[in-house]
Amino acid sequence: MDRSQKEHTVKELTEIFDGAGSVVMAAYSGMTVAEMEDLRAKLREQGATFRVVQNRLAKIAMKGKPFEAAAEKFTGPIAIAWAEDMISAPKVTVEFAKDSQSLEIIGGFMGEDVFGTSGVETLSKLPSREELIGMAAQRLIGQASQVAQRLTSQGSTLAGAIKVIEEKAAA
Repeated sequence: MDRSQKEHTVKELTEIFDGAGSVVMAAYSGMTVAEMEDLRAKLREQGATFRVVQNRLAKIAMKGKPFEAAAEKFTGPIAIAWAEDMISAPKVTVEFAKDSQSLEIIGGFMGEDVFGTSGVETLSKLPSREELIGMAAQRLIGQASQVAQRLTSQGSTLAGAIKVIEEKAAA
């Protein structure tokens, strides 16, 4: 890589780090090309990306950022997984690492928070954006039906009372 390519790569990594909801760092030593392509395909399905990075360039891209402490984890062959949302990359990489002998999660960061393997695993267990939207919609629909039921129950009670008065007046 010449100097201009390195500068371009640092700029790309800076944009990735700044724009990602979360970044997962993993050691990929021993992964076959087929395994790496499989992981990339699974991540792509969830809107996430996987990329092998040069440690030195990644550390340069992290300089002066709130997550700069994560730079110490860039030793050996490291790849990063990221997405705009904070759940998809950790969810897919943790699931993939369970079945893989050659992918080892070493840490990650999200905003100013830097965490180790256990932090990435905890993040992977959170519901995804779509699941949260579904849960919120379900609660709103439930609340709306309760409001409608309470409004109509008062009307039916009033209608019943009017009917009783009408029957008494007719008798």
